[in-house]
Amino acid sequence: MKSCIFILQNLKKINLEMIIEVSKMCQISIKIPDEVMYETRMNKNDVEKFIRQLIAVEYYKSKGITIGYCAEIAGMNETDFIKYLGENKISIFQFDDEEEFLNEAKNA
Repeated sequence: MKSCIFILQNLKKINLEMIIEVSKMCQISIKIPDEVMYETRMNKNDVEKFIRQLIAVEYYKSKGITIGYCAEIAGMNETDFIKYLGENKISIFQFDDEEEFLNEAKNA
């Protein structure tokens, strides 16, 4: 199976090096300076959870990826991911324009 490697730097203003190897399932490896881990008081598991949720939310907001896939990326079930979106003031309702919203509200 083909795979590609991408190197991303400066993710969210922190100098991170992210290597993503794409195959059937994406594997992500992140190198974070010890100082960043110390300053944020995050351990490896906290950072992994944070990055998974960050990526899932960004995919949902900007790429139109489904809630199901984003929940899987975030390491959550769909219900918990929807709650997480709500806690972060991100609506699960997406309308192209005001007219579509009004039609949906009328038919609800």
